[in-house]
Amino acid sequence: MAMSGGVDSGTSALLLKNAGYRVVGATMVLFDRPENRDLDDARALASKLGIPHLTLDYVDGFKSKVQDYFCAEYLAGRTPNPCVDCNRHFKMAALQQVRQEQGLDYVATGHYVRRVFNPSTGLFELHRAADPSKDQSYVLYHLSQDTLAHMLFPLGDFTKPQVRAIADEAHLPVARKGESQDICFIPDGDHTGFIRRHTGRDFEPGEIVDLAGDKLGTHQGLACYTIGQRKGVGVAAGHPIFVVEKRADTNQLVMGPLEALEIGEVTANQVSTISGSRFPGRDQAIRVEAKLNYRQTPAPGVAFCDDDGLLHVVFDQPVRACAPGQALVVYQEDNVLGGGTILQGR
Repeated sequence: MAMSGGVDSGTSALLLKNAGYRVVGATMVLFDRPENRDLDDARALASKLGIPHLTLDYVDGFKSKVQDYFCAEYLAGRTPNPCVDCNRHFKMAALQQVRQEQGLDYVATGHYVRRVFNPSTGLFELHRAADPSKDQSYVLYHLSQDTLAHMLFPLGDFTKPQVRAIADEAHLPVARKGESQDICFIPDGDHTGFIRRHTGRDFEPGEIVDLAGDKLGTHQGLACYTIGQRKGVGVAAGHPIFVVEKRADTNQLVMGPLEALEIGEVTANQVSTISGSRFPGRDQAIRVEAKLNYRQTPAPGVAFCDDDGLLHVVFDQPVRACAPGQALVVYQEDNVLGGGTILQGR
């Protein structure tokens, strides 16, 4: 049981134990910090539940596979999602290795998703959580059949208030613990400050231009801005303008009106599917819903792979704020088909 020290993983461990599983708690130490309250809380939870607890040191691997990649992508003008990479490399792959070494059957996490076995196909499926406000399927689109076969998600059918009520009733000390922040290794939310400290590099200023290429001002480094950003850029045009593109090759930040953010098609690489089967070709494109970022409502369209293996989604209606580096995740109803890393939108 992956135990972060929070109410979700603590309640998951309780539910599994009550269901008759032999549970071993495991907490990953992913980065150095002066004190680790989450690790202390996880150990206390394991002790209260009467289960053994492992502390796993992944600091070096997390630095190379998540933090270094996060910084490199931002410096290249893209917007990575470190939660996807952390789940891929650590909460799934690394814990599956520990599971095998310990002779256990499953890795369990506190994600709000559902694992469903489809008897007609003989395949496991990843479904959205019963509580749409807590659904975390977006960051798990990369799971494979082998991994899903050895996963448990105890919270998939619960709402957050229900989880807290279960923890309260069991007198778990984390029942009222607050939610974790978006990026665990940047608790203050200052990603540009983290990049500077982590890489020892400062950002190179460059031109802010409009869609016609006319200079509007000077930016402080492409990593300081996000696609769709309006405030804090430092330029005015007499009407609302937004960041619509970050051109790493020319170090230019491109601004434009809201409609310039609209795209009809998105392309992604590093494509994976839950089933293990490739998305069909253009002539057999399938009806889907797709998300371009974690908080976006899925938008309807069609999906297909081209001859180079790139995933395309063509939307029924234009969508906004497509940031290269984010994940494109494709659904059919609640079923996650797979996804990839966004290359571009147009």
